[in-house]
Amino acid sequence: MFAVMKREIAAYFQSPIGYVFLTVYHLFSGFFFITNCLFQRTTDFSAVFSSLFTVLLFLVPMLTMRLMSEERKNKTDQALLTAPLSLTAMVMGKFLAAAFMLIAAESIIVVYAITISRFADPYWPVFWGCFIANLFLGMAVISICMFISSLTENQVIAAVGGYGASLFFLLIDSLRMVFTNPLLETLVASISFFSRYRSFSLGIFRFDHLLYFVSFCVVFIFLTVRVFEKRRWS
Repeated sequence: MFAVMKREIAAYFQSPIGYVFLTVYHLFSGFFFITNCLFQRTTDFSAVFSSLFTVLLFLVPMLTMRLMSEERKNKTDQALLTAPLSLTAMVMGKFLAAAFMLIAAESIIVVYAITISRFADPYWPVFWGCFIANLFLGMAVISICMFISSLTENQVIAAVGGYGASLFFLLIDSLRMVFTNPLLETLVASISFFSRYRSFSLGIFRFDHLLYFVSFCVVFIFLTVRVFEKRRWS
């Protein structure tokens, strides 16, 4: 698993993808830090993390579009399928590589918080709650986009599918205003990412909301393993 993880991390930095992802994320996080913290003269990072919600949804597919589809295109997936490691370990290695890039991107926000703490004390419980929520949101989106990438050998299709899934979760809350049926409203609320993410940005740490994101990771990693298992025996 860790051998696959190291291989994928190296692949990110052997192509422009890793550098572009980190650069764009750092630029947006820096912009939101300046406008929401420095200009407002506050140590409250909740607005920064709330603004990064949309950025994260649209940047993650950049990390995942090649994870699985490139293997199929280059026919190197056969080597992985016959390698002496389980399919779960192989998929988890790729997932952890993308998660590592996400952590590397988000670490800049910790630097901002430490820098501003030299002048005033941030409310650390809210900060770490938002940081963890942002991280788990990103990992949930990684798992979904990785599953989509496993279904095709075309990186463009994998990227468009990932962006489509991200857009769905971005707009799902807007549908609550359209539906008048309480059952449909409840259904939409049950799959909403933003409502759960927002509770953390307001300083409310809820374990069930965190478990929701973890459940998405588990389900879509399981589905990705099943895709490869089917390919192994076909």
